[in-house]
Amino acid sequence: MNKIKVNLKSFGIAVPKYVVHNDELSKLVDTTDEWINSRTGINERRISTTPNENTAGLCTKAFYEIQRKTGINPLDIDVIVVGTITPDSIAPSAACTIQANIGAKNAFAFDVNAACSGFIYALYVGESLLRTGRYKNALVFGADTLSKIMDWDDRATCVLFGDGAGGVLLTASEDEKESFYYTDIHSDGELGKNLQVSHWPLRNPFVKEEEESECTHINMDGRLVFDFASRKAPKSVQTVLEKSGIDISEIKYIIPHQANYRIVEAIAKKLKVDISKFYMNIDKFGNTVAASIPIALCEMHEKGLIEAGDKLIITGFGGGLTWGSTLIEI
Repeated sequence: MNKIKVNLKSFGIAVPKYVVHNDELSKLVDTTDEWINSRTGINERRISTTPNENTAGLCTKAFYEIQRKTGINPLDIDVIVVGTITPDSIAPSAACTIQANIGAKNAFAFDVNAACSGFIYALYVGESLLRTGRYKNALVFGADTLSKIMDWDDRATCVLFGDGAGGVLLTASEDEKESFYYTDIHSDGELGKNLQVSHWPLRNPFVKEEEESECTHINMDGRLVFDFASRKAPKSVQTVLEKSGIDISEIKYIIPHQANYRIVEAIAKKLKVDISKFYMNIDKFGNTVAASIPIALCEMHEKGLIEAGDKLIITGFGGGLTWGSTLIEI
């Protein structure tokens, strides 16, 4: 029996129309354009301002970009996986809402919660499902509208994040070109409280001791996350290279999660790779959480920076804490 091959067929992105420059944030919190830019590399970010720019709405727009490029019929889609920590509702999932929006009646759909590593996790799930031979087409999205869980009075976090969505179409058959070499993913729940969105308290008629209510804002130990990412991401990149039997000189670009320019500098230094090998667009979009990597991939493709045959590594890190990397060929 021939081996099933999985191909990364096409990309699509969608971002909100409203652009928030650093100067605008300086009117909300005690900060400046220079302070934000020098510490993060961020100049501006996109923020959702209308209901159709919610998580599922942005993914839906990203799908229509993919459909325009490929002509894929929604009825031919078998699987929809969304990496997100900001679905529009607890139920239905963002993936099920997207399924309804695009008319993919034959697909099954679900979300994956791995924060900023969410797209890498979702991509691995989609690839693995196709590799079983039971399914032919999968839509995989990374999407977040973190603005709706942001504490806009917290200077440490509100300057970092933006909203957006990116997606890819995966196809599978014995005759496809293989796009995936190796995926390395991990999590460390013991560190989870260092980057979290507060929990719902346990409340029912039988609870003996009520928990205090907490607001559902993101909070983060920035220094610990910086150290964690700058240690784990280089090791993960090295793992996928070793497991794939490929030298880093063969990699055209490394696409990191767009969290912070300084984190990427630290990763590059540990890998002993020139920073120019890392693609970054954090200056325009900020940290879009699970959307950052697929947005970067699509933007690179549209700019003609990547083409068929190019080998890339995507690497992410985030809440959970989670991290991982994937080596792909366009």
